[in-house]
Amino acid sequence: MRRLFPVTYETADHAGREGAESPGRPVGPVGREWSLDELADAYAYPPRTGDEPWLRANMVSTLDGAAQHDGRSQPLSNDTDMRIFGTLRGLADVVVVGAQTVRQEGYRPARAREAFAARRAAAGQGPAPSIAVISASLDLDLSLPLFTSPLVPTYVITGAGAPADRIEAVRKAGAEVLLAGDGATVEPDRAVAELAARGHRRLLTEGGPRMLGQFVAGRVLDELCLTMSPMLTAGDAQRIAGGSTLAVPERFELVSLLEEDGFLFSRYRRRRHSPE
Repeated sequence: MRRLFPVTYETADHAGREGAESPGRPVGPVGREWSLDELADAYAYPPRTGDEPWLRANMVSTLDGAAQHDGRSQPLSNDTDMRIFGTLRGLADVVVVGAQTVRQEGYRPARAREAFAARRAAAGQGPAPSIAVISASLDLDLSLPLFTSPLVPTYVITGAGAPADRIEAVRKAGAEVLLAGDGATVEPDRAVAELAARGHRRLLTEGGPRMLGQFVAGRVLDELCLTMSPMLTAGDAQRIAGGSTLAVPERFELVSLLEEDGFLFSRYRRRRHSPE
């Protein structure tokens, strides 16, 4: 793994020596595997004042813009991307995901990991992040371990207009139902507010593209962690975000950029927030 941005004194010094000694080679520090502690430091949530939540997304995209291959994101990933995936989960209070992604990716409850135990305890977090499933129809397989045997509570976020019998079935299955909309659909800002009201302020969404598009359209996304996979797939796969188009594009700024084996691991934040 190499850090490409921001450029530190050590990075710049090593890059100069490496470039001088080996013309034509990539600049930057010699790649090595980062420890989970180093990854956790690199992806730490920014310090916050008050109770304001911070919503970050973690997505992967091919060079030609595909967020999935054969309906799944895993074929676009690599081992380091999965370590970052695990690190982001290890830092989050709750992971927000769409019902379709739960079905396609076979979501299971998040597990407690010893590598993050001390860090989570110091931050007043539980042993693992909760999973929050957004679903308007509540067409969910309630026999999945996500509902039957979670380490920490599973949330299901829906609108007040969802079928009453399905709401009751979800509650009986052991999940906590959060109503974040007056009609059949979920309002992104209210979903974030409902989670924050329960003390969950470090929020992570892993997809899918439709749900991320709703967060973007609702202008509640604070940060995007995007893995650029050095692959081409063609076809008509979805982008990382779909749905309604913003009338005016929202500007994000680059916070960090890491590289390994041609994969680029970037972090972008909304410009209204100050950089680290």
